[in-house]
Amino acid sequence: MAVPQRRTSKTRRDKRRTHFKLEVPGMVKCSHCGELKLAHRVCKSCGTYKNREIINQ
Repeated sequence: MAVPQRRTSKTRRDKRRTHFKLEVPGMVKCSHCGELKLAHRVCKSCGTYKNREIINQ
């Protein structure tokens, strides 16, 4: 099995880990009801997507 010859420095370790961060999902206002929803998804509260009713309520 491959074993590292030297210990990885804190700086090198932290540089690698900067890319593993959580991002807030892209939230937009629904054009029909004005509630926040995920982009490119059907609105959970009113059931519309691109000004068309997808889910009947």
